[in-house]
Amino acid sequence: MNPVCTSDGLKDRQRTRQDVETQGRIHNFGAGPAVLPLEVVQEFADTLPNLDGSGFGLLEVSHRSEAFQEVIDSAMNRLRNILDVPDEYEVLFLQGGASTQFYMTALNLLERGEKADFIVTGGWSQKAIEEAGRVGDVVAAWDDSENGFRSVPENGDYSIRDDAKYVHYTSNNTLFGTQFHHLPDSQGKPRVVDASSDICGVPLDVSQHDVIYAGAQKNLGPSGVTVVILSPWAMGMAREGLPTMLDYQTHISKGSMFNTPNTSGIFVLDRVLAWMERNGGLEGAISRNRDKASLLYGILDSSDFWRPHASEGSRSVMNVAWRLADEDLEPVFLEESTKAGMGGLKGHRSVGGIRASMYNGCPLDSVEALVGFMGDFESRHG
Repeated sequence: MNPVCTSDGLKDRQRTRQDVETQGRIHNFGAGPAVLPLEVVQEFADTLPNLDGSGFGLLEVSHRSEAFQEVIDSAMNRLRNILDVPDEYEVLFLQGGASTQFYMTALNLLERGEKADFIVTGGWSQKAIEEAGRVGDVVAAWDDSENGFRSVPENGDYSIRDDAKYVHYTSNNTLFGTQFHHLPDSQGKPRVVDASSDICGVPLDVSQHDVIYAGAQKNLGPSGVTVVILSPWAMGMAREGLPTMLDYQTHISKGSMFNTPNTSGIFVLDRVLAWMERNGGLEGAISRNRDKASLLYGILDSSDFWRPHASEGSRSVMNVAWRLADEDLEPVFLEESTKAGMGGLKGHRSVGGIRASMYNGCPLDSVEALVGFMGDFESRHG
């Protein structure tokens, strides 16, 4: 194989598909950026020298080129098909993550002082309501912080202000491992959802939402791409005088390419969606995620050695958080699991304990390996 010359003239070994397969990958339970399907990683590696015969490497290709236009069109079409996005809705690929959308949604939907109600189920929804408060009059219609964010509300547990313009919720709580398994009642108001950690991994009725936003780095691809889906109502809220880069209309008018997008990230997103299509689409992902979660919750519920954080009816199939009954054993668990070839299991700093994130790219055999390790760990330390 011919060597590849870098810009400084030094020879660098070209990585092949076989190289990727022999990298000694671990069982990755990181919360994001998260594990990708290995075949997608391989496809990414294959395009680094030459994207689809264009002669340009993936990291070098112009976002104005025909080669990249095909990539972004493909990604948008696949996402529309997988999520059954209505034709009249707009799909955007932006940057800045959900953290930018916390403010950007409110800026585009609210006039100064207008009202919006939030369902606060964890750290990210706390951040969302804080940022929206820079624009409008926002309140928490429901807040589980005093309960340690162990559950999500049932319909009827909260009320929405009559003059609220929309209702915001976070569909999955990555820090504490809770998740909505029903469509929250918005009491007739438009719904805005941060779906960062479960988009394309659980049922989602796009037509029942007016803004959906999600960082791609959990279920859809690498860090640096933010998916935003807008209804006609949301697009109709456009107003003059917004900062150019924070105005949805800027990005709608330019097909998500007002400025240089994350070209390589969108390529990976497209490849992840293609992988989903080959593996049963959304229904296949939902089934696999439920199987993985059932397996892990099964051992957590099998004895008092483990203490799951989330209440049973609110448990996430994406992120599972737990403590050990003897918390002094948690550092031992993390050390031994690392030696056993597992990574990303340390709980978020605000929660502590253990957390396993099982997004779409996490294979069943990784969860089986984790459960096997847990059984052995309990037998030795229980």
